[in-house]
Amino acid sequence: MLNAALYLTTVLIWGSTWLAIKYQIGEVPPIQSILYRFAIAAFLLQGFVLVTGRFTWFDRRAHLLFLALGAFLFSMNYLLYYIAVELGLTTGLEAVIFSFLIVLNIVNAWILFGERPQGVVVIGAAFGLIGVGMLFRNELQDVLTGTTIGIAVLLSVGATYLASLGNMASRALQARKVDVVSANAWGMTYGTGILLVGSLVTTDAFVFSATPTYIGCLLFLAVFGTIIAFGAYLTLLGRIGSARASYATIVFPIIALILSTIFENYEWSALKTAGVAMIASGNLILLGRFPKFLRPEPAGDS
Repeated sequence: MLNAALYLTTVLIWGSTWLAIKYQIGEVPPIQSILYRFAIAAFLLQGFVLVTGRFTWFDRRAHLLFLALGAFLFSMNYLLYYIAVELGLTTGLEAVIFSFLIVLNIVNAWILFGERPQGVVVIGAAFGLIGVGMLFRNELQDVLTGTTIGIAVLLSVGATYLASLGNMASRALQARKVDVVSANAWGMTYGTGILLVGSLVTTDAFVFSATPTYIGCLLFLAVFGTIIAFGAYLTLLGRIGSARASYATIVFPIIALILSTIFENYEWSALKTAGVAMIASGNLILLGRFPKFLRPEPAGDS
């Protein structure tokens, strides 16, 4: 049942983080909000590594992969996402764009690891992506009519590609038998360093909002959205492969929609309901028989 638990943890937490990100936009520069988030997460995770006796000396190659993980998955990609939200992109559409991670993971796993995608993976992913498009048809149409929104979409697509490269760095680290907790701790540490340098270069002074909403969202994103969710997702990625693991990024926009219905008065329609059905169908196609999902994926399977 471990794979199912990891999958549900990833979907439920990441489905709610987009709304938390929205409430961080405002007084504090985006790069500093992300810095605070990953500084807290890195500190807690490195502390956990030390207390539990997991600390290990890693070679130069591993640290280069940690740096790539930090740059692509724990800093630069989030900066682009926050800027896109500042430009007016809705959190729902952000989640939709991020869901294209599954396609990018399939392509990058093929290029970097020689993992040729199975036909069932491609078909399942196609169903899911079509369903997402049906859910957010109106928002996608808005992209074509607004220059600023168009730029925001491009930034989000770029951020998602960076996240995919971060996924590949994690795969490479797990192939070297580096445990996910240590890899994430070092990746977040490097990501924090990158964000700190970026903040010093691009902002005049450090700003912090002491409002309960900002602090609450910051702690939720640092502990749940970063330490717990990334730990669950990257562990799942190592156990069942990048394509099946990244299908979580197709499903969690539905969670984001439910929260949007509650907090942002999101309105459903027949087309959007059909989109949910398409995503569910893609899930079943991609994962096959449920017990198979609960077992580790054979070597070489994507």
